[in-house]
Amino acid sequence: MFIFSLTYLKSISEVEKYLPQHIDYLERHYQSGHFIASGRKVPRTGGIILCRAESKEQALAIMQKDPFYIYQIAEYDIIEFVPTKYANGFEAFI
Repeated sequence: MFIFSLTYLKSISEVEKYLPQHIDYLERHYQSGHFIASGRKVPRTGGIILCRAESKEQALAIMQKDPFYIYQIAEYDIIEFVPTKYANGFEAFI
């Protein structure tokens, strides 16, 4: 499992220009089962995506398709972790 931590490199007005494309990207990966949760950071300096991928290489390939990555709207930090304890019902996402 991976956490994508996005930090905006551009102004919010520039982020907003690419937001519809980013939302389409998110939806495609929710439909494929790769994304579990996502949302804005508070304050709005970026976002977080919880990603299910088979490998770091697959996670990187998924990340590189994000318009925010392609157009250098945000930089990404990727954190890989292995869930060993989780709430009931969450096992469906692992």
